[in-house]
Amino acid sequence: MQTRGGALAMRSLADGEVMHPGVGPLVEAEQLYVRQSRLSERLLAKEGGEIDRLVLFDVGLGAGSNALAARSVSEQLAEGARLELVSFERDLGALELALAAGEPFGWRGEPASAARALLAHDVHETARTHWRLVRGDLLEALSHQTLKADIIYWDPFSPRANPTLWTVAAFAEARRAASPRCALYTYSASTATRLALLLAGWAVGVGDAIGDKAQTTSAAVAVSDLARPLDRRWLDRLSRPDVPLPSDAPPDAIARAQLAPQFG
Repeated sequence: MQTRGGALAMRSLADGEVMHPGVGPLVEAEQLYVRQSRLSERLLAKEGGEIDRLVLFDVGLGAGSNALAARSVSEQLAEGARLELVSFERDLGALELALAAGEPFGWRGEPASAARALLAHDVHETARTHWRLVRGDLLEALSHQTLKADIIYWDPFSPRANPTLWTVAAFAEARRAASPRCALYTYSASTATRLALLLAGWAVGVGDAIGDKAQTTSAAVAVSDLARPLDRRWLDRLSRPDVPLPSDAPPDAIARAQLAPQFG
């Protein structure tokens, strides 16, 4: 299907949602995830000790747009850290369909061959990029990860279609799998999402605009890694009687959020 802006996108019949509505998957992948996470800069700046690599968790592989964009950056660099790209997905139908469509979703040539190898073997490797597929339930998969993520692209379906992945528990699992300089990026700017991140131990900030979204959300282990951290003015909305809360918010959720270190 086409978005209102004319970009080609996919609709999940099972979940009733369009993947990357508005600007479409390729533009969103580049602007919201790859550019905002400064992926190229971080690959070039990464100074290796024993392991010279940057670990990126791609949560919600979908049609593969975010992975494709990230992998493209890595493959085009002649130097810098190797990208360890870990894609998490429970339903691979969207990627299979995107590969069948080919050019409209950016899958052609070597990247398409890499994605087909990933589907067949759960791994594809080049000199610049090690791409691994983790199938099944995300929270269980995160609990077993031994790698620590330096960047997380959080791009599953919305809380309406996929409620368990927008909870305090889900973001706490991501936080446990994060390196000390990890940053997380997501398209949601909802109060409930930001509150869940705060309660899970992340510092939370305003992410870049994309399409008709005036804001998205960024989060980080260290508040100093956020370009625009939420300040105390954002806390005013938590005093509203109808403030939306994460589904697993504790009774004292608002009081806990107000005590987050970034508001000190």
